[in-house]
Amino acid sequence: MTTAAHSSPAVQEEPVRVPPHDLEAERSLLGSMMLNRDAIGCVLSTIARNESAWFYRPDHRKLFEFLLDMYDDDQPMDLVVVRNELQRRNLLDEVGGVPYIIRLAESVGSWVNAEYYARIVRDKGLLRDVIRAAGQIAEDAYAEAENTGILLDKAEQRLFDVTERRVSGQAVTLSDLVCQINEQLQTRGDQYLTGLPTGFYKLDELTSGFQPGDFIVVAGRPSMGKTAFGLSVAEYMAVNDHRPVVFFSMEMSKMQVGHRVLCSRSRIDSQKVRRNRLNDEDERLIADTCHQLKDAPLYIDDTPGMSILELRAKARRLKVQHDIQAVFVDYLQLMHCPGMAKEGRQQEISLISRGLKSLGRELDIPIIAMAQLNRAVEQREGNRPRMSDLRESGAIEQDADLVLLLHREEYYHSPDRVEEEVRGKAELIVAKQRNGPVASIKLVFDRHCTRFDNLSPVPESGYIPPSGRDDAPF
Repeated sequence: MTTAAHSSPAVQEEPVRVPPHDLEAERSLLGSMMLNRDAIGCVLSTIARNESAWFYRPDHRKLFEFLLDMYDDDQPMDLVVVRNELQRRNLLDEVGGVPYIIRLAESVGSWVNAEYYARIVRDKGLLRDVIRAAGQIAEDAYAEAENTGILLDKAEQRLFDVTERRVSGQAVTLSDLVCQINEQLQTRGDQYLTGLPTGFYKLDELTSGFQPGDFIVVAGRPSMGKTAFGLSVAEYMAVNDHRPVVFFSMEMSKMQVGHRVLCSRSRIDSQKVRRNRLNDEDERLIADTCHQLKDAPLYIDDTPGMSILELRAKARRLKVQHDIQAVFVDYLQLMHCPGMAKEGRQQEISLISRGLKSLGRELDIPIIAMAQLNRAVEQREGNRPRMSDLRESGAIEQDADLVLLLHREEYYHSPDRVEEEVRGKAELIVAKQRNGPVASIKLVFDRHCTRFDNLSPVPESGYIPPSGRDDAPF
């Protein structure tokens, strides 16, 4: 009796996966650059000097850097000059020798498509960066060496860094910066705002608007109007200036925030709305306001006790999905930082503050954070706030580019004893401005509809809001 031979199944090896690349595009790009130096100027807007790694072949990277050196030295560009210069620098063999240089020059008929070839090379390089980032994320996840929230934040940051490399910045000379600034001044005309308008004329005059990348702190004691001020600015940006913004509310629900905005915009007593005591005129105003707000790009997130990692992740997503132009946080001390409870609250607030500041730089948008002041204000004669009154304030003072302190003297008096000169008045103290003066700005506060307004309906400077309306709601 014979037994059938049992052959072990053949082990199938997985095919080796080659990273994305396009050698033909690389050759065509380098050939274009050798044909005409103007091609190099076009290419540099897509692939910078420090981004030669986007070329797949090492000899292509070296040749790319060499051609940029020739361009910087203002040397003429043709096949003979390139060959002679490579020989002089002993680089000819490293880039494939004369036959390969000739092949590159003959691989393209015209240099005019150089920028198109550069985009192909860049995109293939970006795909390799994505693969590399995904590998690092997988390694970190398998290692489990850090808190899950921190790992997720790092993962999102790695992927965001890859996508941002398409428009990444690089070191520039002072002369380039001066030229750019001069061009901006020439095209600005009589519009002096360089940042986002707030709707408060004197604040815009003082700051030229909320600047991209700035970390802005709006501080005050409880019930002083921090949320009302933040919502007033957010509403103006979204409704009047049609800019997408997000308001992270950790103190109120999204329905409460919506109620605040509706009452503030329509200037109807919030108690009348809450108790359903509206007359025909009120209902008409509510309907008109709903029509104004229905297309406003104001996004509201009411996740309570949000961590800095969650907020940064959500802000990045909103930037990609809706191109948000500003982030509002209400309020800073209600946030937490995973794994920092043992380090003390002051250290935790420091990390949150730095996290918000870096988020503004990363997304190139202003971050406006409401913050609480300590009780020292109420123990001081005059009750006027100071920057040192910020709770756990050390890092907040240091990180903030702009610190605004809200003060309403009316708050410290009983309703029946409020003097007329302080009734309904508010003061916005610009306590710190990294790139401008400090001052005190007078505002009006309507506590019935929790709304701040300009003290004067028409600005003394003649500044007209971006909407072009003299009767703008602020």
